[in-house]
Amino acid sequence: MSQRGFVQLVGAGPGDPELLTLKAYKVIQQAEVVLYDRLVSDAVMALIPDGCERVYVGKRRADHSVPQKQIGQLLVDYARQGKQTVRLKGGDPFIFGRGGEELEELVAAGIGFSVVPGITAASGCAAYAGIPLTHRDYSQSVRFITGHLKDDSVNLHWAEFAHSDQTLVFYMGLVGLPKIASRLQKAGRSFDTPLAIIERGTTPEQKVTITTLAEVAKVLATQEIHAPTLIIIGDVVNLYSKLNPNL
Repeated sequence: MSQRGFVQLVGAGPGDPELLTLKAYKVIQQAEVVLYDRLVSDAVMALIPDGCERVYVGKRRADHSVPQKQIGQLLVDYARQGKQTVRLKGGDPFIFGRGGEELEELVAAGIGFSVVPGITAASGCAAYAGIPLTHRDYSQSVRFITGHLKDDSVNLHWAEFAHSDQTLVFYMGLVGLPKIASRLQKAGRSFDTPLAIIERGTTPEQKVTITTLAEVAKVLATQEIHAPTLIIIGDVVNLYSKLNPNL
């Protein structure tokens, strides 16, 4: 298959620009056009060189600025113009970033590509909050789970999440969090399982709220918590008070 044009799919990390890989920084500096998402931080956007065309293709809940199919076509069009085209995604593009879907569009159009991975929100936010995702005494596995529930339904394998020796990390789960907490308890997870909600992780505005499965609905009803958030559930959250570097 002949290749016409080239796109670089780049992970922007969870927010702190110093968490970019060296390769990601180099690619961004050489870009002529950058198609970027909502979760790419302002600090990372500031690294894009002057004169580079910036195209916002971000998504919010029920508000997609550009349909997914059109994003793929934009990438194809810019690449075929011979421009240094970068698709910049928050976190890692292969972890709830639809990176695979967009690469399929490029392959179908005969466009070459490379992928520059980024630090995913789970790793970055947990580290900056002092919450280890695994720990020999508390958690022997970790699951990354999408909390963006289609049509507000809760259609996950809840019985698999009931074991206390695993850490659960929910992406995009703020709106559905009361349902998530309720279903986990019904599946057998203890009501006093600790839970952390991390807002704007790895940025100067980072805020961490610690609660439990039983109390989280009350917390959400009485406190202002705003997306983007990452939710960590499991006994490792108890280490926050000991390991958080900001306490």
